[in-house]
Amino acid sequence: MSRLEFVRDPLWNNIRLEPIALELMDTPAVQRLRYVRQLGHAFLVYPGATHTRFEHALGAYHLCRRAITLLDEGGHPIDEGDATQLRIAALLHDIGHYPFSHALEEAGLLGHESLAERHLTRGDLAAALERRGIAPSKLLALIRGQTRDPLAGLVSGSLDVDKLDYLSRDAWMCGVPYGVIDVERLLSALTLARGPGGRVSLALHEKGLAALESLLFAKYQMYRTVYWHHAVRSATAMFKRLVRRAITDGRISVDDVALATDDGLIHDLGRDDPTGLARALGERRLAKRALDLPATDLPADTAAWPGTDPDLVERVEDRMAADLGLEPGEVFLDFPVKEGMLTVDLPVVRRDGAVRPPPMAGPDGDTYMGLPRVAGELYRSARRLRVFTLRSAKVSESDVMELVQWPREEVATRLAENRPLLSAGDRGPASPASSPRRSGGRPNRSGPRSR
Repeated sequence: MSRLEFVRDPLWNNIRLEPIALELMDTPAVQRLRYVRQLGHAFLVYPGATHTRFEHALGAYHLCRRAITLLDEGGHPIDEGDATQLRIAALLHDIGHYPFSHALEEAGLLGHESLAERHLTRGDLAAALERRGIAPSKLLALIRGQTRDPLAGLVSGSLDVDKLDYLSRDAWMCGVPYGVIDVERLLSALTLARGPGGRVSLALHEKGLAALESLLFAKYQMYRTVYWHHAVRSATAMFKRLVRRAITDGRISVDDVALATDDGLIHDLGRDDPTGLARALGERRLAKRALDLPATDLPADTAAWPGTDPDLVERVEDRMAADLGLEPGEVFLDFPVKEGMLTVDLPVVRRDGAVRPPPMAGPDGDTYMGLPRVAGELYRSARRLRVFTLRSAKVSESDVMELVQWPREEVATRLAENRPLLSAGDRGPASPASSPRRSGGRPNRSGPRSR
């Protein structure tokens, strides 16, 4: 007789776990996710945001089970072996995740999908998968979105169970109203359809379009108000610099970081920290905004490097610090990127059975779904270019706007020639006693006004 268990979840109530899921959950690789917070440093702003990747993994697994059941009831039965593979891929989709959300991927480390392979092919988890006859290569293809399986979109796509859970769970745990999504409507609207090229893939029935637009707008609002909140981004920038410095100095290895938990990594970083950033983060002494510009104020052709080249950004930050009369490591340039934030990759099945391609982004996109047509502008309105400093300094808006319009090559040349990047910085920073790198120093605490 099969052993079934139920886990109580604050979001989805009862989550039913099949025997294979129970076996995989008991491996060290999956249990590690209990100690990796879903939202990194967001708990410094939203005290309830202490939920973990483990809870999220269970939620994604649960929603995948529900989606497969609804597809079956809608006349699209799924082979049991394929269904098991999809559910396990959903359960393990974040198995390679670093501590502190996506900060370390921004810092230049490998993406967590790439790290999943080490967990799926080694240790107790790999042994459990082998006993159950599940090929890690197939799970990896689903997790990375590198398969033409018709149902791959359930695990990696614009309407995957990962997004359905994290948007709902993050909003619930943060106590904000922005992530309210009609999940049941979306799952019940999923179907399989044959596109113009004859390939069968996951699709959305026309009745689910309003719920899909609601999800996309919820995603935009969560990025704008939670994930990219200025205090969250300040802490993230400080943490990235802290980890990069520790790796450069040889105090910690990339492998150690990849296998760590949140608390374990902070403990290791804090034991020998010449930057003072570990202590500052622990005491919530965050760098302050010296400049905060909406991306809508920047030219559309602003260079990509501020959000995509962490090595260059670090050099730019230290040059800016020198221009402002600050120490290296006391300035942080932040311009987060989330390409395809509002992309939709699902074809739409009309009520008459006709299949339409995914809604196009931009003003010339299909008229049957409005939000993707303005996706570019919404994305720009969510992004903000910020400069944070650990000590008070006046940063010229025009200088920074000019800086981020220079191509990468020009910036690199100026750095190599030791030329200033800012021309009008205030060279009268606050007392050195306020810097965390000084003994006992305490910059202004990010109190209620930072929220």
